[in-house]
Amino acid sequence: MNEVRGRALTLRDVSEASGVSEMTVSRVLRGRGDVSEATREKVLKAANELGYVPNKIAGALASQRVNLIAVIIPSMSNMVFPEVMTGINEGLEDTEFQAVVGITDYLPEKEEKVLFQMLSWRPSGVIIAGLEHTENARKMLTASGIPVVEIMDIDGTPVDCAVGISHRRAGRKMAEAIVEAGYKKIGFMGTKMPLDHRARKRFEGFTERLAKSGIEIADQEFYSGGSALAKGRDMTRDMLERSPDLDFLYYSNDMISAGGLLYLLEKGADIPNSIGLAGFNGVELLKGLPIELATMDACRKEIGEKAAKIIRSRLDGSFSQSDKIIELSPKLSHGETLR
Repeated sequence: MNEVRGRALTLRDVSEASGVSEMTVSRVLRGRGDVSEATREKVLKAANELGYVPNKIAGALASQRVNLIAVIIPSMSNMVFPEVMTGINEGLEDTEFQAVVGITDYLPEKEEKVLFQMLSWRPSGVIIAGLEHTENARKMLTASGIPVVEIMDIDGTPVDCAVGISHRRAGRKMAEAIVEAGYKKIGFMGTKMPLDHRARKRFEGFTERLAKSGIEIADQEFYSGGSALAKGRDMTRDMLERSPDLDFLYYSNDMISAGGLLYLLEKGADIPNSIGLAGFNGVELLKGLPIELATMDACRKEIGEKAAKIIRSRLDGSFSQSDKIIELSPKLSHGETLR
């Protein structure tokens, strides 16, 4: 078969290569059932050999929508969101929909800009991290006329649908485990606290539960940078130099918690008897540490998969109102750093 170079392929090219009309080629490529199997195979064989990709824009002009699902998340360098994306992709398998990703870097003004650009392409649905958005972003989501699923968090009022965990309850649950284990002098370290609303809510739930037991945070440090092992080491060193009598360290995520663990191991700390520590997220990669961290699984993959299924059900008409807000329950793992 002759290759067509120097221009975009068209239905006519596939028509000429397969020996059937452009109308029939169009029916086959749109998955219409009124074409014989022999003709279908002939058209698909010709399209594959040419490397032809259908032009979705033409169909979108008529429907005013493209088969894209806009996914707007804060980061891909954070280990949390690749797992969320895996769940979304699995949830969209065997459908005509494809996820496209926009990154906000936890910045509300950047989220607004990314959302504007995404919606201008008229996607079929939006999956967006968090419940906190600028007023303009909420207006755009509300006026979009398409399914919107806010993910990761259910502590608030969603624009449309939401799938996630209660971060306040997660913080309270960790505090309960720490109190029950008998720790009294607790330090907290958190990254991106000014912008990461979910980490803030965990901290609020954590301190509220400690207060019920008459315990106050003895030391705390907030960092606006990324989640890194080196940062966790440095923060832990600095905090213990300031407050050497701390007997437990709670971190807003597993990565800085792992950095703290490595520092404590280097110093020969008696973990978890003299000092305990815990993180958040249940990052699989960190199971290779010398001892297993106490942590809490944030149900990341399940959140992504359920969000995608809500979008699917909204678009195919099978949606149930009971799925409008789905709360998942994170699992606490004591590991070897929480007695």
